[in-house]
Amino acid sequence: MLTIHHLGISQSDRIIWLCEELGIEYAIQKYDRDPATGAAPAAYKALTRFGTAPVITDGDLVLSESGAIIEYIIHRLGGGRLAIQPADTAYPDYLFWLHFANSSLMSALMVELVLPAIEPANPDVARRLRQRGDRAFGLVEQRLSEAPYFAGETFSAADIIMLFPLTTMRLFVPRDIADLPNLKAYLARITDRTAYKRALEAGDPGFQPKID
Repeated sequence: MLTIHHLGISQSDRIIWLCEELGIEYAIQKYDRDPATGAAPAAYKALTRFGTAPVITDGDLVLSESGAIIEYIIHRLGGGRLAIQPADTAYPDYLFWLHFANSSLMSALMVELVLPAIEPANPDVARRLRQRGDRAFGLVEQRLSEAPYFAGETFSAADIIMLFPLTTMRLFVPRDIADLPNLKAYLARITDRTAYKRALEAGDPGFQPKID
């Protein structure tokens, strides 16, 4: 059976949600963060060479990285569901947002985590780095003014991978979205999905994602 190694309140939330949407049977192995540092415990870090969430095991396979896991589950276990196929006109949009989530948006927010240490000595550098996050959220708002989902008219894995930086990551990197009405409406809609609610209950009972 597929096992999701779930680090509490982390990007592994995505994988639980994906399995719930696809109706794939899975088991969860939960790991608590270090109470002093908030980091993953040694047992989680030892799962892969890079030592970060998410991680799955499927038989002898051990696989990390959100995008890789999502693609593996969709194509090996999910019959291709929640992927947009190459012949579809929405395929380029699907690819863009599937990869934008971690390569651009998450990286911009990770940089913002360390800006308080940079800003006093290098305010101009900090300002330019913060603008990357501003541009990313502006692009998100623009896209959601054009279509109900990131890939267009259809809910897809692009929505699953994009949600973490738009919600949970903002608990670590505060960002006001009051002036982003399309994003706010999207978050209210997407987090009301039955499979998403089941995933939250399975992975982090009682946790409230930041949707406003």
